[in-house]
Amino acid sequence: MLPYGRQSIADADVEAVSEVLRGDWLTTGPAVTMFERELAAWTGGAPCVSVTSGTAALHVAYVAAGVGEGDEVVTTPLTFVATASTAALLGAKVVFADVEPDTGNLDPAAAAAAVTGRTRAITAVDYAGHPAEYDRLRQVADGCGATLVGDAAHSIGAAYRGRPVGSVCDLTTFSFFPTKTVTTAEGGAVAAGDAELFRRAAMFRNHGLVRDPALQRDPEVGGWHQEVHTFGLNYRLPDVLCALGISQLRRLAAFRARRAELVARYNKLLRGVPGLGLPARRDHVEPSWHLYPVRVRDGRRREVYDRMRAAGIGVQVNYIPAYWHPVFEDLGYRRGLCPEAEAYYGEQLSLPLFPGLSDGDQDRVVECLAGILS
Repeated sequence: MLPYGRQSIADADVEAVSEVLRGDWLTTGPAVTMFERELAAWTGGAPCVSVTSGTAALHVAYVAAGVGEGDEVVTTPLTFVATASTAALLGAKVVFADVEPDTGNLDPAAAAAAVTGRTRAITAVDYAGHPAEYDRLRQVADGCGATLVGDAAHSIGAAYRGRPVGSVCDLTTFSFFPTKTVTTAEGGAVAAGDAELFRRAAMFRNHGLVRDPALQRDPEVGGWHQEVHTFGLNYRLPDVLCALGISQLRRLAAFRARRAELVARYNKLLRGVPGLGLPARRDHVEPSWHLYPVRVRDGRRREVYDRMRAAGIGVQVNYIPAYWHPVFEDLGYRRGLCPEAEAYYGEQLSLPLFPGLSDGDQDRVVECLAGILS
């Protein structure tokens, strides 16, 4: 089966991990600091807190933003459920706003219509690696006093109006799952340009521990003393995985270039195939393509999915609208809430896209898809 996504592991990655395994640090050590520093070079200098997953990154970001019981978080339904569930777990009400029909990203006008006096955060998702309309979303967030969060699980290395993703929002989250552009096996990060938001994020990912005597309530106990002032969790990403991340980040430019090359090739080869919509790209963004999402018209998505899978091509569907999951249905959310997102989902199909995809394998994908639709 040709997968829709696959990690790219080189000898340099293996050696980087082996070097840590032969050293003194497995958990939090020098590789964590170096990984966070090198990641910040891709976020326009915004400091980064590494964590154990993209889901953990969202949880940490919402905590840093002060999301809690009685608050509301406005976000898109066209995302993996963690974008919403991590806010719900903190006691917030998730308010789903519709998406733009071309990019699949959160529609700023829909977000503006969804905010209230209780809106604590607005979370956009850079669907498929195409940055959302952050200038307009910033106006919406500032207008209601909300924190602007960017879920950049798909878009590491991308830019919006010349600004790197990670420097545009108050908080930006990343995922390093194996299908993503850069992997640490499991892992994630939060970028925060604001010092206070960064402090909250860093504290929460490490149990809320206070080790600085100048900040402790009882600093004279002894050198072993540490305090917890606010609850946190152990979301620390270990040195052994950060070593893999460092090696991967040093190949990020090459990963992005190959993905862009494959996207351009798909665009050329699939142009004119009947019943097929190709992904949009706005002129003022530089995407970092994680998915190649096409739209299969005329109600044929299920047929195409089944036939391509039967042919050994691992196409995927990304994503079921978050509020369609039974956990949200049980909370009273109903289908029809976001018509554009539901229409997008009804036609969406992700074609294989990863740096190791050969031109020959891509030709095979194109021939199979075009053959079915033609």
